[in-house]
Amino acid sequence: CSHIIPNFTQQQKNMISKLSFSSLGKYLAPIIVGLIVFAIGAPEGLSSGAWIFVSIFAALVVGLILEPMPPAFIGMIAITLAVLFRVGMPVVEKAGKIVPTTAAQAINWGLSGFSNAIVWLIFAAFMIGIGYQNSGLGRRIALFLVQKLGKSSLGLGYAIAITDLILAPFIPSNAARSGGTIYPIVSSICPMFDSYPDKNPRRIGSYLCWISLATTCVSSTLFLTGQAPNPLAVELAAKSGVSTVNWTSWFLAVAPVGIILFLITPILTYYLCSPEVKGSPEIAEWAKEEFHKLGAMSKSEIAMAIISLIALTLWIGSSTFGVNPTTTALVVIILMVLFKIITWNDFLANKPAWNVLTWFATLVPMAAGLKNVGFLDWLAKSAGSYLVGLDVTMATLGMLIAFCVLRYFFASGTAYVTAMVGLFAALALQIPGADASQIMIILLLPMGIMGILTPYGTGHSPVWFASGYVKGPEFWKLGAIFGIIYLVIFIVIGIPWIEFILPKLI
Repeated sequence: CSHIIPNFTQQQKNMISKLSFSSLGKYLAPIIVGLIVFAIGAPEGLSSGAWIFVSIFAALVVGLILEPMPPAFIGMIAITLAVLFRVGMPVVEKAGKIVPTTAAQAINWGLSGFSNAIVWLIFAAFMIGIGYQNSGLGRRIALFLVQKLGKSSLGLGYAIAITDLILAPFIPSNAARSGGTIYPIVSSICPMFDSYPDKNPRRIGSYLCWISLATTCVSSTLFLTGQAPNPLAVELAAKSGVSTVNWTSWFLAVAPVGIILFLITPILTYYLCSPEVKGSPEIAEWAKEEFHKLGAMSKSEIAMAIISLIALTLWIGSSTFGVNPTTTALVVIILMVLFKIITWNDFLANKPAWNVLTWFATLVPMAAGLKNVGFLDWLAKSAGSYLVGLDVTMATLGMLIAFCVLRYFFASGTAYVTAMVGLFAALALQIPGADASQIMIILLLPMGIMGILTPYGTGHSPVWFASGYVKGPEFWKLGAIFGIIYLVIFIVIGIPWIEFILPKLI
């Protein structure tokens, strides 16, 4: 650099200085934020250990937003700090005294995310994508879609959305639905337009990936069985003394908002994450010719198609067959290897899959730690004392916004529901003159769409984030924009509709 920089103009030198300062700022920002939060001191009701964990988590969130280094490595740093300080673990009491956490217990907690079923389902989704690529089935399906709808990039977006909508009522795992079924197709379409994560991502890849993510969030809200946390939330609310709705009532209560969001999401993405390729007759014609060149399906394609049907059947009927979606995904991997669709070396060499496994496995215990240290209980009690003094409308809006914003702190929809539904049900019961059932329905219905806020907020998010087409800062920005738009539409249209139709449903 010392030989090159002297030959630069002063303007170029200034640009280099700004870039260096910017990069340094990204590294320092998480540390500074963590230290500031720690320096504020633990509020009344939280221990010093709990506040250390909150400080680490705050630094983690800032690091994931700015991405000074790979997200998985940031997660590893955060979980290692928590283990070293022995904070974030479940509190164990014996004879009225807190039992200190041992080093073995701390590391076992820190590594617990690697035994999480959703983490392995996401990992398996990447392997299934390799199977679609190696067998050629992904290319065949992609060419079929492109020849039918390739005249318009917007048409391709709606094709992806419709596919997800059809599967949503039957596959309660959005990670299996979007990551296992939609992802392999989209990852096969993008290269046809010379769009790759590291080359021309905005050509069409980022557009299709964001549509895939966003429409799955919408379909996860539209149906009670659209994502696993939905029925769990209904059950937890009932156990907390607040009855809600069944499958049909859920759909009717959210249908106006869900249908509107489904229709506008591809259009919003088309303008906010605009593809450079708008589609053309030439591309559709080329896809038609290429599709005919493929001829009859090969043995690998047929095997992959059969394996996919087996997986789809087991995913749809997971409760009937008693097979967990993650178990199904592992069965698919085994069958792909046995039928020589992928090799064991393909399995070992899939770096994106191993990267997302490490990343998400560190976030799961970090998110659970907020509940373990009592931070969420403290937050709910603090908010509750304020909400009780508000009228019903303002209290409901305040709870809805808080319920949605808290999604930033969770790397799992199931963990989010487990930690928060009971607390917010208790808050709803505390508001004088309020219909607790109506408040809880208003809170629970948008859970799916709020999964769009972060690259770790719901099962399928890490799949699309790790694809690399939408980079970290852009991912967070789009998540915030879509989250605000979705929430505003839900408040303006959804809440009045729920207040109107709810008496007819319960």
